[in-house]
Amino acid sequence: MSTEQGAGSGTPGTALLDATLQHLRALVSFDTRNPPRAIGTGGLFDYVRAQLPGFEVTVTDYGAGAVTLHAVRGAPKYLFNVHMDTVPDSPDWSADPHRLRVTADRAVGLGACDIKGAAAALLAVAQASDGDMALLLSTDEEANDARCIAGFLAEPRDYQAVIVAEPTKGEAVLAHRGIQSVLMRFAGHAGHASGEQKPSDSALHQAVHWGGAALDFVAAQSHQRFGGLTGLRFNIGRIEGGIKANMIAPSAEVRFGCRPLPTMDPDRLLEDFRTLVEIPPAEFSETFRGASLPAGDTATAETRRLSARDLADELEIPIGNAVDFWTEAALFSAAGYTAFVYGPGDIAQAHSADEWVSLGQLQHYAETLYRTVASGKA
Repeated sequence: MSTEQGAGSGTPGTALLDATLQHLRALVSFDTRNPPRAIGTGGLFDYVRAQLPGFEVTVTDYGAGAVTLHAVRGAPKYLFNVHMDTVPDSPDWSADPHRLRVTADRAVGLGACDIKGAAAALLAVAQASDGDMALLLSTDEEANDARCIAGFLAEPRDYQAVIVAEPTKGEAVLAHRGIQSVLMRFAGHAGHASGEQKPSDSALHQAVHWGGAALDFVAAQSHQRFGGLTGLRFNIGRIEGGIKANMIAPSAEVRFGCRPLPTMDPDRLLEDFRTLVEIPPAEFSETFRGASLPAGDTATAETRRLSARDLADELEIPIGNAVDFWTEAALFSAAGYTAFVYGPGDIAQAHSADEWVSLGQLQHYAETLYRTVASGKA
């Protein structure tokens, strides 16, 4: 069965789900693809503001499509954070990605899983309860030019903890990898390719040689472990350079990313990658870094992990395994907050064509939030 009106309409047991789907239908209809980052303070934020009577609402534009909405009612202890930007849709979508489709067991739409479903549930809970509550919506998580959380954290906030929504199948994730993105450039000397070449002549040869050494280095980290995570995640995302097959390449550019374990020193890791080969890159610059979760040295990270575990237990949220993907919970952790990741949906559906979130997980997430807010625990 498929319906555009929602599942189980009119029954008390699904009132929160019905309200969540109503909001999700509206949120999905707003184009917040990133790129192109064409996101302003109207549109989606006008809709959200209208759903939050009784809240003190502040909308801040940090430029380049980075906008936050901070809404507070009463004196809450915890902040719920959700990013509202999505990845671009692919040509493989079977229908309009900005029109929510609801079937017997899932809601399908761009951002439904990652992670507008959580935002819709928060709006439903805000309207169904009158307890203290705070939420922060942001629009630049899907970019390597994150401004929203940094801007928000520039001003001290009196929250004991931050709960960041990402698809975790309704479990609290207390730990995840960090993320680092790097741009490298190699320099060679243009010339005819018929002669014998020195290792330094071709920029592309240097890049390929570095790539082989990098893969060997990553393989050597396979024994490293933390909290169920194993090894170093690594990806060469782009190699560009050269002119044609019979010309020595004078320049080459490599972009790579890695996802270290919380126990790996990101500065040491960068230096290891930079010095892998005898002829180092002519340019080596980190373009983005996200700390691991929990952030800090070993002792600090463990203290923060235990605090997050205790909070999840208090809110009766089941604790899941550590994950490989990065979230902005790490930014809040690095700023000193207790933080964990919790949301409906499966990361396997995120960024996919016909992205979907389970109705059962949406309902359970909304019910957990409602219990937390209505009981005064938030």
